[in-house]
Amino acid sequence: MKKQIYLDNASTTPLDPRVLMAMNPFLIEHFGNPGSIHKEGVLAKNAVIKARNTIAGILGGHSDEIIFTSGGTEANNFAIMGVIERARAEGIEFKNMHIVTSAIEHSSVKDVCEHVQKFGVSVSYISVDEKGIVDTKELQNALRTETILVSVIYVNNEIGTIEPIHEISKIIRAFNKKQSTQILFHTDASQAPAYLDITVSKLGADLLTFDSQKIYGPKGIGMLYKKRGISLVPLFFGGGQEFGMRPGTENVPGIIGFAEALKLVTEERESEVERLTALRDYFIKHILKHVKGAELNGDTHKRVANNINVSFPGVESEWVVLQLDAAGIAAGSKSACLLNDEKESYVVSALGKSDAHARSSVRFTLGKSTTKNDVDYTIGILRQIIK
Repeated sequence: MKKQIYLDNASTTPLDPRVLMAMNPFLIEHFGNPGSIHKEGVLAKNAVIKARNTIAGILGGHSDEIIFTSGGTEANNFAIMGVIERARAEGIEFKNMHIVTSAIEHSSVKDVCEHVQKFGVSVSYISVDEKGIVDTKELQNALRTETILVSVIYVNNEIGTIEPIHEISKIIRAFNKKQSTQILFHTDASQAPAYLDITVSKLGADLLTFDSQKIYGPKGIGMLYKKRGISLVPLFFGGGQEFGMRPGTENVPGIIGFAEALKLVTEERESEVERLTALRDYFIKHILKHVKGAELNGDTHKRVANNINVSFPGVESEWVVLQLDAAGIAAGSKSACLLNDEKESYVVSALGKSDAHARSSVRFTLGKSTTKNDVDYTIGILRQIIK
């Protein structure tokens, strides 16, 4: 059945037609390799430079701080492993490295941290309160002289809570100054650009992850912002692209599309956030009022404008998602990056909620195409399903 209502925008967004228009010449006509010195290669290289400058301007950074990747997952891996490998290059053994992260990170951060623990790296997983907000006191107490990295997500991909990134950055800077350490701060900001300020100086992070497919851009392209003066060891070798940090022929159409998508969501952010916030609050109010047993996950106000995550204890989330799908509604049961055999949401569990809540959480994420009629229809179908 063709999807009528798409409410899974945190998983991926449809490609904006204006983005496709910007990409088209580089998909068909201007296909040159940016590393070539002939006319077609120079044209492609200049297009990449222009896109890089556009993104840097939006972030309030410099063009040489933008490293393009295949997406958010690679950027997260690069941030964590790049710091660890830098520490190893400086002679620090795994057993003397310490990382601080939160209990509700995206799997591309969580799984990397769990992986390096096998080699002796110490990892502190900071808890969150019942609304999904990181405990900054616990984070502050977790810092030590062996800490090399703190990684805390900006907007949680499941429950939509907005973490106090600027406050965390101040805590890290104060610790670095007092202890003469160089703890780096990374945030996965993949879910943020369409809804929140992403000016790097205001956030205070050294490393930021972004993903094109979350902002109506093409899949297969993302980036890591790396602040000037920060040294990372690359994960791949075999070319000098991306300032020697990420070899391989540049994805020119993807880069062009990413820059255009970021420009568009930034320009339209204020009006779209206002519209979606009203729809989100309406959706939450009517689900809690009309759908028996429904409970909201995450903070009511400190959440991104498009996210509604609700548990229906006693009902399996995947069953609900399949029933919605049959009615022409696309929603999500958990992060799309999790394995299919992971029935429970570890994010909802981290809120201190029961296994029944974690197994029954359903995520609705609104987008540009979402209307009040879509929301009303979805609520009506939910009432039938849960009943």
